[in-house]
Amino acid sequence: MTKQYCLEVSGDFACFTRPEMKVERVSYDVITPSAARAVFEAILWKPAIRWQIHKIEVLKPIRWINLRRNEVGQVISTRNVQTAMKNGHGKLALNIEDERQQRAGLFLRDVKYRLHASFTLQDDSQHIHRYPHLNANSDNDGSENSLIKFQRMFERRASKGQCFNQPYLGCREFSADFCLINSKDSPSIAPEELAGERDLGWMLYDLDYSNADEPAPQFFQAKMNNGVIIVPDWNSEEVRG
Repeated sequence: MTKQYCLEVSGDFACFTRPEMKVERVSYDVITPSAARAVFEAILWKPAIRWQIHKIEVLKPIRWINLRRNEVGQVISTRNVQTAMKNGHGKLALNIEDERQQRAGLFLRDVKYRLHASFTLQDDSQHIHRYPHLNANSDNDGSENSLIKFQRMFERRASKGQCFNQPYLGCREFSADFCLINSKDSPSIAPEELAGERDLGWMLYDLDYSNADEPAPQFFQAKMNNGVIIVPDWNSEEVRG
């Protein structure tokens, strides 16, 4: 049986960028399901498993901050990378001194969430198209033992504060602290500012990698009730491309 886990996640800053804001970043009001999934994957990532976010609890009031950051005006061309790989040589360096641009952003500050999620095993047809360079039979033998093995692995890492890479809140420079908790033993209390129902509008759900060359963004209508957002399943009709 699939177990559900709860991580309490916090950080000084966060930015869950709205896709319509392409030049200067503006964050969603709360963490997105895709960013929440990335926190769990930072602790345990395997191509044979898929994390599903079920619920997001907002534990602190929504606070904003304006920051200016140094970024670059362009990225290394994919075509140049492919040419260099084909020829065995090429100029791929990007001089940040020449490309540096200072951009403003509207970010979240002093955030804290409880993220509820579980994972399921995928058969090879569901993940080999996304990770074709990996051995299709390396992790998933389709048995109950694999599920239990991954559950124990996650529980051991999360309880000790260990991770595959540092979890972050939208941007890698905004690192996150996390703690595995039993939500039944310590129920959360929403801030007074978040009492009642709030419509957050269309929010990024995740990316659909059915076509690995062109991942398609998926969205859902996010509603927060007393600080709690119920996240629909991936195959739900509420999730739209």
